[in-house]
Amino acid sequence: MDNRMENLKYSISEALELPKDIVMDLPKIIMVGNIQLNISNHKGIIEYSQDTLRVNSNIGIIKITGSNLKLKTILSEEIVVDGTIDGIEIIS
Repeated sequence: MDNRMENLKYSISEALELPKDIVMDLPKIIMVGNIQLNISNHKGIIEYSQDTLRVNSNIGIIKITGSNLKLKTILSEEIVVDGTIDGIEIIS
């Protein structure tokens, strides 16, 4: 049933030209070079250190690795991270 609901949401977003991240409650990740990362539609921070940030989302855990990572902004819908970003991994 979940798969049918996801297909329906996808079809509606396509037909009405609505953003899929909002309609399907998916995280939106915007990376500025390798120095800044914005994550919208997150479900909270699991782990934070200068080298690793793990964020919960509807598609799994988003793991950001790098050096000198700093949480610049933490809001209920958005996280902004500064530092040198080496990698992003989604663990479902």
